[in-house]
Amino acid sequence: MVRGLYVLLAAVCAVAVSAVYAAQPILGEAGRDLGIAPDAYGWLVSVGQFGYLVGLVFLVPLGDLLDRRRLITVHLIVVAVGLGAVATAPEAPMAFAGLATAGLFAVAVQTTVAYAAAVAQPQERGRRLGFVTSGIVVGILGSRLLAGALTELWGWRSVYLVLAALAVVLAIASRILLPVDVRSSAGRYQDLLRDGLRSFADPVFLSRGVIAFFLFASFGTLWSGIALPLSAAPWRLSETQVGLFGLAALAGALAAGRAGRWADAGRGNAVTGIALAALMVSWVLLGQLRWTLLLPVLGVIVLDFAVQAVHVSNQHILTELRPGRISTAIGGYMVFYSLGSAVGAAATTGIYSAVGWAGSAVLGIAFAGAALLTWAIGVPVVRALRPGD
Repeated sequence: MVRGLYVLLAAVCAVAVSAVYAAQPILGEAGRDLGIAPDAYGWLVSVGQFGYLVGLVFLVPLGDLLDRRRLITVHLIVVAVGLGAVATAPEAPMAFAGLATAGLFAVAVQTTVAYAAAVAQPQERGRRLGFVTSGIVVGILGSRLLAGALTELWGWRSVYLVLAALAVVLAIASRILLPVDVRSSAGRYQDLLRDGLRSFADPVFLSRGVIAFFLFASFGTLWSGIALPLSAAPWRLSETQVGLFGLAALAGALAAGRAGRWADAGRGNAVTGIALAALMVSWVLLGQLRWTLLLPVLGVIVLDFAVQAVHVSNQHILTELRPGRISTAIGGYMVFYSLGSAVGAAATTGIYSAVGWAGSAVLGIAFAGAALLTWAIGVPVVRALRPGD
C-alpha cells in the first residue's frame, strides 16, 4: 500500500475513537442542555465506552471472517448515524442511545489496525502499525481540542455533527480507495469467539493483555485527573489552557512511531521494558505539578511516548504470533485496554478528592510499576517463542 492509504487508515482511527472520547470536555454543556442531573453527567462518556467494550468482544472478530474493508465502511456509517442522533437529540434517552451505538461501532478502529497489519509486508508491519495507531492518540487527544473549540463557536451539538460528517466522508473514501481484503479461509463466527476466549489462557497473550491493562490504567489516571489540579489553585487554568497539554501529549505519542521500526528489527520486547521504566519516570515529573508546570509538561511527553511505544510493540508481537487471527487477537487485547482505562479514570478522581494530586501520581506510578513487573515475569516466555527478541 502507498503511504497515502496508511494516512487514510490513521484518519479512520482518529475519527472513530473520537466518537467515544469527544464527550469528555463538554460534559457540563451537553448535560445541562439534555436535562441530565449533574451527578449523572459521566454517563455521557460511560455509555459509549460500554458500547465499545461490547464491540471489542462481538464485532472485532468479524474481521477474521469478512472483508475488513467492507466492515470499516459499514461501521463508519453506523458511527455517523449514532453521532447524528446525539447531535439532534431533544432529550437524554436519544443521546444515550446514539452514544452507545457510536461507541459499539467505533471498534472500526481495531478493524482498521488489523487491516493495516494484515496487508503490510512482515518486515514493515511494526512501522505501519506505529503509524496507523498514532491516529488513535490523535483522536483521543485531538478530540478534546476540537470539542472545546467547536462548542465555543457553535455549541456542543456541532461537535457531533462535524464528527458524523467526517465519518461519512471516510467511509466513502475507504470503500473507494482501500484494496479488497481477500483471504483464503476464515471459519465460522462462533469458532472465532471460542478462539478469542481461549486466547486468555495463552501465556504471551495474557502477559501482553495485563501489561495493557496497567499501561492504560496509568494513562487513564493522567488524562481523567490532570484537569482537576490544573484548574485549581495555584494555576487556575481555563479549559482551553488545560487542553493545550494535549499538544505536548501528541508530540510524545507521535515520536513513538519509531517503536514500530524497533519492533520490525526484533527489539519490541526490549523496547517494552525500557518504555515501561520511562513511564514510571514520567510520573515522578508529573508529581511536581504543585510547584511547576515545566516538569509536568515534560512528564506528559514522556508518558505518551511510553504508552504508544508499548502499545505498538504489544500489537506487533500478537499479530506475529497469530497471523491467521489478527482481528480476534487485537479485539481481545483491547478488552484489557478498555478495562484499564476505565479503572484508571475511576480511581484517579476518588484518590484526588481524598489526598490531592500527589495521591494520583502515586497511583499512576503504581500502575506503571505493575506493568513493568508483569513484563519482567513474561520475558522468558516471549524469548522462548521469539528467540530473536
